[in-house]
Amino acid sequence: MKHADARTARVLLRWTDHELEITVTDDGHGHEERDPGWRRGGDGLVGIRERAAACGGTAETGPLPDGGFRVFARLPYAEAVAA
Repeated sequence: MKHADARTARVLLRWTDHELEITVTDDGHGHEERDPGWRRGGDGLVGIRERAAACGGTAETGPLPDGGFRVFARLPYAEAVAA
């Protein structure tokens, strides 16, 4: 919402047997439309991918075909071990 000028955002969490899937979508137009040089600073989307990779997961980001933006991450988790 901060960078996209979105009115709404949706967060979807899905657990599988081995990972958590996180999908965040919004209806914004994206920061790049206001400032083509926005990718120069900070670690926003790159940081999301780096943090997911540090956990053994993946993250994908990009605009949606009908407008808006999507961030999708898969984060693996280990099964709990009974003591």
